[in-house]
Amino acid sequence: MRLEITRRTDLALRALRAMEGSPQPRKGADVAAEIGTTQAFLAQVVAPLVRAGWVVSDPGPRGGYRAAVPLTEVSVLDLIEAVEGPVVDGRCVLNDGPCPAPSEPCALHEAWSAARDALLDQLRATPVSAQEATPW
Repeated sequence: MRLEITRRTDLALRALRAMEGSPQPRKGADVAAEIGTTQAFLAQVVAPLVRAGWVVSDPGPRGGYRAAVPLTEVSVLDLIEAVEGPVVDGRCVLNDGPCPAPSEPCALHEAWSAARDALLDQLRATPVSAQEATPW
């Protein structure tokens, strides 16, 4: 399991919250200023949110970004995986390679699997709307 939460994920959460409830598209410059980043980096942060269908990017002088779904429909795990990639990568927690279980489980396989599953269940059950974004 690879669970990485970077500044990009924090900014994606902040961007979603900045767009939430706005009936009009928000200008990229305005969203970038509100969440504390540059407009160029905002475009990189929002791109996976657009691919996921959570944000619509409207081009043109009257365009901008707007939330396409309520944030109650996006889980923390969904957000992390959209921005960072899959968290379950099939690697063994002890061996530097694919997990050999069930044929040859490592000494931590059972405990790690249970802990991983509990963490993923919690992240999957927690909507983005319930999270406060904190600055780095």
